Amino acid sequence: MENWSRHWKGSVKPRKQRAYAREAPIHVKRQSLAAHLSKELRGKHKTRSITLRVGDKVTVLRGQFRKKSGKVERVDAPASRVYVTGIELAKKDGGKSQYPLHPSNLIITELESDKRRFTERKA
Repeated sequence: MENWSRHWKGSVKPRKQRAYAREAPIHVKRQSLAAHLSKELRGKHKTRSITLRVGDKVTVLRGQFRKKSGKVERVDAPASRVYVTGIELAKKDGGKSQYPLHPSNLIITELESDKRRFTERKA
């Protein structure tokens, strides 16, 4: 495969768009791990979606864990998946394994805030 190029995202070819997402470096993939905000947060922060971070409280919208909520425990940028507390599968030996979720199937209900996340931008 050719080396990744940021110019691929300007292409209309689906093949190149998939290659852009698949071959992107981790710092670029991390930016695409965003989920929509709840209506209350959307009104407060004046933005529709935001990148997920550990500690954010989310609710699952699609799949077998629909309507369950929990805190983001781990963000796996290379695999484009998020792990949430309380979202687990039972293994045959009686143990539990965390279930990876795609950020598009989540909605953020509460943000883990720090001073760098929402800095006032100078006009």
